Amino acid sequence: MIGGEGTADPIWMVEGAWIDYARQHSAICFMVEHRYYGKSHPVKDLSLDNLKYLSSRQALADLAYFVQFIRQKFNLPTNKLISFGGSYSGSLSAWLRAKYPFLVDGAVATSAPIHAQLDFKEYLGVVVSSLATTGEKCSYEIYMATKTIYSYLQDKDDRMKLKEMFYLCDDIDANNQMDIANLFTNLAGNFEGVVQYNKDNRAFEGAIGTNITIDTVCGIMGDESIGTALQRYAAVNKLLLDTYFQKCMDFKYDKMISDLKKTNWNSSASEGGRQWTYQTCAEFGWFQSSDLVEQPFGISFPVNFSCSQCADIFEKEFTCSAIGANIDDSNRYYGDYGIKVTKVVFPNGSIDPWHAMGILHDLSEDAPAIYINGTAHCANMYPESPDDNEELKQSRITISNLIGKWLVS
Repeated sequence: MIGGEGTADPIWMVEGAWIDYARQHSAICFMVEHRYYGKSHPVKDLSLDNLKYLSSRQALADLAYFVQFIRQKFNLPTNKLISFGGSYSGSLSAWLRAKYPFLVDGAVATSAPIHAQLDFKEYLGVVVSSLATTGEKCSYEIYMATKTIYSYLQDKDDRMKLKEMFYLCDDIDANNQMDIANLFTNLAGNFEGVVQYNKDNRAFEGAIGTNITIDTVCGIMGDESIGTALQRYAAVNKLLLDTYFQKCMDFKYDKMISDLKKTNWNSSASEGGRQWTYQTCAEFGWFQSSDLVEQPFGISFPVNFSCSQCADIFEKEFTCSAIGANIDDSNRYYGDYGIKVTKVVFPNGSIDPWHAMGILHDLSEDAPAIYINGTAHCANMYPESPDDNEELKQSRITISNLIGKWLVS
């Protein structure tokens, strides 16, 4: 199991679909935390100079070294090896097989973004489609609420009303466009997070808020007894603030940048925010912008807003053009949608916005895609649930069968 952009959780050593596969195929399991995340601190701090050793390519080299190490330590010289990962670590799983095929005999690359892209405007497109599974009213009411917010921003008294309704930590400065961009980003984020992890059975990890689903937030947006569209939008915001034990919503841009500029390992930024932001600036982009026309969350967080964050956090010439060049280099190195691999399976969920950057059609008979309708991010990796739909159940069976095939071929 390949670690991603966060702490490696030991619960995965006893739970999850891969543990079931291990039982079925008599396997020993290992999990590797990604360099710079969790407790894996290869450098004294997260200064920009030290971040030069943080990259997916270095992470793959770590994995290659680790595979050789465990083969020797555990006397497994000829045993077959299957790699697993989800989201970014799903990409690493596919790329490990692509770059080190002599070390890895098969790979499961769940919800893996394979195409790097500066402006990931399609993300909100999938969010809108996923919200529409409850009907068109949800997005329309969000649009009406957003329209009202823009109107309220023009008046001082109305701005105070917004502060009270949305439990904002600070007053709104209508002339500070970065604050406004961050505010709209956070309000859209309320829905993005719910959609991405909709009904994904991740509660076993200790995750909170798993009971808040697309049906929950769209139910609130459609409940006229709560009040206006703006009041319903605020009710969704309050629900999520309460769920994550936050007294107010931070939206001040300078405060966010100040937090992410902290370089010591005991800072909140070191939990993954600073590292992953650096990787997106230096390798992948995937900036979830408001540049898509057909979405209801406003136009205040274009891709330039994300590029500005890269420049402001790392005090480096991270222009959109420079980041774009980094992204082009990543796509050339890994092969983009034309990645040349065998014995890799690419499961994706239709509800998950990340599927827009993934492999949705078979690359070949030996590199199939599994598109699972009605499921969200990494759903097939989690333990089975009685609520799993038939396609999700079948996907796990298909993956196990593929592993069995790879082990004997």
